[in-house]
Amino acid sequence: MSKPDLVIASKNKHKVREIQEILADLPLVVKGVSEVADLPEVVEDGATFEANAVKKALQTAKALGCMALADDSGLMVDCLNGEPGVHSARYAGSPGNDQLNNARLLSKMKDVPWERRDAHFHCVIALAAPDGEVTTYTGTCSGKIGFEPRGDHGFGYDPLFVVPELSQTFAELDPETKNRISHRAKALAQLRQGLSEKFG
Repeated sequence: MSKPDLVIASKNKHKVREIQEILADLPLVVKGVSEVADLPEVVEDGATFEANAVKKALQTAKALGCMALADDSGLMVDCLNGEPGVHSARYAGSPGNDQLNNARLLSKMKDVPWERRDAHFHCVIALAAPDGEVTTYTGTCSGKIGFEPRGDHGFGYDPLFVVPELSQTFAELDPETKNRISHRAKALAQLRQGLSEKFG
């Protein structure tokens, strides 16, 4: 019997690679959606991370007739009342422009002292089957927003997100460390457990 396919409903190659690395030892062929089909982008119009993740996973699972995994994640900054939140990827108005998003965040926080720069990366992962069954998993990682970008790894807000215990940003961490402590890693650990029970 051939191994079941799991499709990651994302065209963000950084995110796809991160998820593939975390799920590498499962008995599944895990592919990014771009490797499988040329599907239109799912409009992320949900008010919550969960709503967006569920919508992306369901639409992809039904379109391809196989299990699909989607995540919606973002940065929530306490002193900005949870911004950028679900708008993290398009915070500066241009979808997926990490440099502009980081610049806007730094600009809005330019007068905020270190002790008030608390932030949280939040991730919701939805696993959908073609029949409409959906399971969700959540993960959170808390840290601080730095005063300037640091590091060459990662993507998104990683150069600004400081892990206080390590005194490093996500972008300064090696991938193995990030993949152990990140919000996405925590949500994927729960997903791994569920998939292991199903396919292990």
